[in-house]
Amino acid sequence: MNTRHVYKRQSSSGDGDSDGSTTPKTPKPSETSAGELTRTSGVPAGGGTVFKDRKVVVTQPTAGEFKAFSAVCTHAGCIVAAVTDGTIDCACHGSRFSIEDGAVENGPATRPLPAERITVEGDSIRLG
Repeated sequence: MNTRHVYKRQSSSGDGDSDGSTTPKTPKPSETSAGELTRTSGVPAGGGTVFKDRKVVVTQPTAGEFKAFSAVCTHAGCIVAAVTDGTIDCACHGSRFSIEDGAVENGPATRPLPAERITVEGDSIRLG
């Protein structure tokens, strides 16, 4: 069973960058709360951000719509490296996955990235 989790942002503030950058902004301790993965502004619209230490990638396919997937490539278990041009990219063997649903866009991977649960409240994104 392939379950997708789509969350619409509940606040209109902090739309984030739209430059497709994959480098997460490192929030200052006063800007995040305990348990928070990132702020919505840390995930560019039309792109995404890889959180290697948490093994998750959060995407924002369209403004205000956030999705999360495992950052572990289904081909050989490498952690994906970046999100560019609408795909989540693994540098190990060149697999690319859709930011929309984690589907394989380019092999050698044959299975999509599994969806992860996130909660978006205001400008906060949390796992679970």
